[in-house]
Amino acid sequence: MAQFSINNDYNEWSSSTDAGERARLLQSPCVDTAPKSESEASPGGPDRGTTSTLGAIFIVVNACLGAGLLNFPAAFRTAGGVAAGISLQMSMLVFIISGLVILAYCSQASNEGTYQEVVWAVCGKLTGVLCEVAIAVYTFGTCIAFLIIIGDQQDKIIAVLAKEPEGTNSSLWYTDRKFTISLTAFLFILPLSIPREIGFQKYASFLSVLGTWYVTAIIIIKYIWPDNEMTPGDILTRPASWMSVFNAMPTICFGFQCHVSSVPVFNSMQRPELKTWGGVVTAAMVIALAVYLGTGICGFLTFGAAVDPDVLLSYPSTDMAVAVARAFIILSVLTSYPILHFCGRAVVEGLWLRYQGTPVEEDVGRERQRRVLQTLVWFLLTLLLALFIPDIGKVISVIGGLAACFIFVFPGLCLIQAKLSEMEEVKPASWWALVSYGVFLVTLGAFIFGQTTANAIFVNVLA
Repeated sequence: MAQFSINNDYNEWSSSTDAGERARLLQSPCVDTAPKSESEASPGGPDRGTTSTLGAIFIVVNACLGAGLLNFPAAFRTAGGVAAGISLQMSMLVFIISGLVILAYCSQASNEGTYQEVVWAVCGKLTGVLCEVAIAVYTFGTCIAFLIIIGDQQDKIIAVLAKEPEGTNSSLWYTDRKFTISLTAFLFILPLSIPREIGFQKYASFLSVLGTWYVTAIIIIKYIWPDNEMTPGDILTRPASWMSVFNAMPTICFGFQCHVSSVPVFNSMQRPELKTWGGVVTAAMVIALAVYLGTGICGFLTFGAAVDPDVLLSYPSTDMAVAVARAFIILSVLTSYPILHFCGRAVVEGLWLRYQGTPVEEDVGRERQRRVLQTLVWFLLTLLLALFIPDIGKVISVIGGLAACFIFVFPGLCLIQAKLSEMEEVKPASWWALVSYGVFLVTLGAFIFGQTTANAIFVNVLA
């Protein structure tokens, strides 16, 4: 690896490098991400990580798969059919994998262990702050999506228990959507979100993976052996316009976004080498692609153009196999919300304390007060927005644009800055190729983010 000088202004903004909770953002509970000394940064260091190659593949797959799975059949509809959806995912997968490898390369070079620390160290203070703000907004939006998912699945389950006709609004206050979401959130999500530590995350991972695979299996089975009451709409075979293909990109970005958690996983490996990591992320993305393609294709072909943004809502309420899938999704989301909230809260706490320049160790009482206040504000805002934004597709379209920043923009900026910092007088052809590729990634991510933002303003707001 060529020697290069990385930005070292990470600590310029504060007097304490330990300010705030400084959580290891969006990492798996299986990952040991203790800070590395310089002697440990190399693969041959004395205290390497404990995660095996197979374990790393599982963790990356777990970080990739999630509630975004429910929106993939609608993404195939938006893209214009099966052929367009498959082509779009396959083409984007190459750039998604390259972003994961770039982040690992920059993590080795900067000796940093989390996504935002790598961006800060390689790209400087301003880009680092923008990255942390983006993480906070992304986790906030995802929490809103989780609450909407809870409401969607509860509506179907309650309709069966209350024996209400399909598609009718409940006339009972205790079965009203806003009441059930609020009750579930206050009883389960809020108590799990207040603690400073999230040790229960280790139990949530297995549940989340199990639920995801079960949902995929049910969607495939229901396509092969459909129920009589399910009638598909028109099956699109081509996109309505080239812009409709791009409108499906945010959902794909949201589904494949595991880049924020990838840096801690890479540093936890027994052999943190780029070649090994390349094999890990390629295998993990191929597995995720198979799950998303199976769900997207079968869900789309089952319902056609009539598929709901949350595919489980398209199935009858009385279907018991699908009801079990809904219960899995609810349990998974109930445990995932506190984890994402913890990550967003940690970023907000770190930004605030860095701005104040006061280490949290000086006043534990104030830290506790801030944590409770931040949790209550975060929880109430996400709950209110979820109650009045019933369409999960609108939320995913917005946070999918931010996911594109994590997948393309920040890795591209890191690659450009890393190559520009190389101490070589004569730049080889490969240097120019890598810089150009970094510019391409930034441009692609900026385009998806800009297109998504414009669509959210002119379609979801003004319409």
